[in-house]
Amino acid sequence: MSKGFASNYRIVLLSVVLFGCFGGIGVRLVWLHVINRDELVGSIAKTRRQLIVEKSRRGDIFDARGARLATSRSVLQLGVDPQSLRKEDEKKWPQLAALIGLPEPELRRIFTTKFRASAAATAPATPASATVPSAPSTGLVFNLNRPPTGSAGAPAPAYSAAVATALEAESGESAPAPAFSVTVSAADDTEFDAEPDANGRRKIQWAKLADEISEATYDEVKKLGIKGVYSTGSFRRAYPHNQLGSHVLGFVDRTQQPVAGIERFADFYLRGQDGWREGERDGRAKELPQFSTRSVDRVDGYGVTLSLDTHVQNIVEHELAIIAEKYRPLKASIVVSDARDGFILGLGNYPSFNPNEYNKVPADQLARLKNIAVADVYEPGSVFKIVAAAAALDQGLVTPDSLFDCSITKIDYRNKVRGLPGEDHHFDHPLSVAEIISHSSNRGAAQLAMKLGEQRFYDYARAFGFGRRTGFPGGREEPGIMHTPKRWDDLTITRMPMGQSVAVTVLQMHQAMGVIASGGVLLEPQIIRDVRDHAGVPVYRFERAETRRVISEPTARTMARLLAGCAMVGGTAPEAAIPGYEVAGKTGTTQKYLPEVMPSGKIKLMPSRKHHVASFVGFFPASRPQIVISVIIDDADAACPGGVAYGGKVAAPSFRRIGEQLIPLLDRSAANGATAASSVKLVAMQGARP
Repeated sequence: MSKGFASNYRIVLLSVVLFGCFGGIGVRLVWLHVINRDELVGSIAKTRRQLIVEKSRRGDIFDARGARLATSRSVLQLGVDPQSLRKEDEKKWPQLAALIGLPEPELRRIFTTKFRASAAATAPATPASATVPSAPSTGLVFNLNRPPTGSAGAPAPAYSAAVATALEAESGESAPAPAFSVTVSAADDTEFDAEPDANGRRKIQWAKLADEISEATYDEVKKLGIKGVYSTGSFRRAYPHNQLGSHVLGFVDRTQQPVAGIERFADFYLRGQDGWREGERDGRAKELPQFSTRSVDRVDGYGVTLSLDTHVQNIVEHELAIIAEKYRPLKASIVVSDARDGFILGLGNYPSFNPNEYNKVPADQLARLKNIAVADVYEPGSVFKIVAAAAALDQGLVTPDSLFDCSITKIDYRNKVRGLPGEDHHFDHPLSVAEIISHSSNRGAAQLAMKLGEQRFYDYARAFGFGRRTGFPGGREEPGIMHTPKRWDDLTITRMPMGQSVAVTVLQMHQAMGVIASGGVLLEPQIIRDVRDHAGVPVYRFERAETRRVISEPTARTMARLLAGCAMVGGTAPEAAIPGYEVAGKTGTTQKYLPEVMPSGKIKLMPSRKHHVASFVGFFPASRPQIVISVIIDDADAACPGGVAYGGKVAAPSFRRIGEQLIPLLDRSAANGATAASSVKLVAMQGARP
């Protein structure tokens, strides 16, 4: 009889194998649950437990009519985790490349690059974001073609810069011209990395394949079944009107960080707050809702409504296009505001840019990104004469009929003979104050300032807003340059009244003319009307802001009447006249200071006879001001008859064309100016009347 099919040897061998297997399992369990428990639990928790961020939507920016100037739209970005790719999917790579429009070699490079070298090994010779170096003094020349710094082959620095002026700094020491810069984040948002290993290398966990794809395209991508390729949802900033109002709006960079303009100034309201939740994902990276613990809902950004009117802004930018085509200037600025409350209705600069494509601006033209209306300074020329005339009238030192001899070349002032500036025209009879303004007499303006004295004239100029920032939120603002009387030489009292020896921004000059238009009050130039919540309900509203009273209301009315003479026959700007409306304003034509090589070999700044800044700043209707317009054109001489760009010939016609198009917007029933608030601050001036 058989003892069975298995021998004792087989039974013993099977027993040893079984006990060995169970023993191995037991040892493994002890290793996992006892010896190496903490490390494994932490790894699993890190893999499964995740903080899932829900991006907030950036708030919209609206114009005064409710049109969206900036908005955020939802987009799908396609990316890949190179660590998750499978070898068997490689045959599908050409199909994916064709589907998303990416060259196959580029796709293969992204797929096969699984690590990033250490930062020290890949650091460039020059940083991606550079500071603008000090530039040689170039007077009132604005260098829009400044070459990028850095070694050859290095990436172009992410900045824009232009020399503003080479006038000495307020400290009294010779200083480099102030430079303006815009720094755009150079962070690469196409790849996300794990923590570095011992060698400093980082595993690339997500690399961008397509910046924006449609839902239909993503459905086709999913059908390919390539493991590790997936999409992420995000918001992308868009500017529906392209370059319209770009210098006011500013823009956000690739990482959705605000860089300039209202985007940066109002970022606190616009950016919102990201939401998040703690949850778990399974082995296939799918979220397990049942294991969610804590969550915070996202809060989208608030909307910001501007006083900017797209209709007015279109008029402004169309006129800038006409100026650019006709005169080929170095640059130009136009500002339009409401005379009654100081709110900006339109502000444009040439050259401009499209904020949707800010990264496509050539490296040698990055200065197009800045708002030159507040970031650059220039000598205002004859427009500045409103300060001396208004101050002398306000102090009761003269009347509109007071006469001055403007044919003399020298005058005794404070026991010293002072030379008077030259005139563009010869006057064979004494000029009244009204004629000094309408004929733009340099010597007449100098004599008005002498009536005031250095300190009083300086105090009025400061009260008009010169030498200090306006507080405008649309860009990095320069304060301008105006020295105190203790730093004046013997000629300053005769030159500053005619707009020399002083540097201002376009918006400062616009604000100063607004003093006369508003009835004597310096108004803060504002552009944000209100901030609104998601339901469109205003949570904060900006009202008319009065900084100080500069001149009395009767003086402002007198000045408006005198400035109306400039736009009449016999004045310096009859081309600014609008039929049927009283136009008040002042022309300006100032020489630019350019470097010249002296016989000694030294470089000295000298006034140029071929390069000028032409301007016309005014308002209408003169008796009931409602609209203030400034037109400043830099270096349009080459296209002008005689090679000189005069404010009355170049800028005044633009004022008229803009004004004629704005007439339908005028409130004919409005009273002259707004009611003065009781909170207006008075300026204490030396010798001022109570």
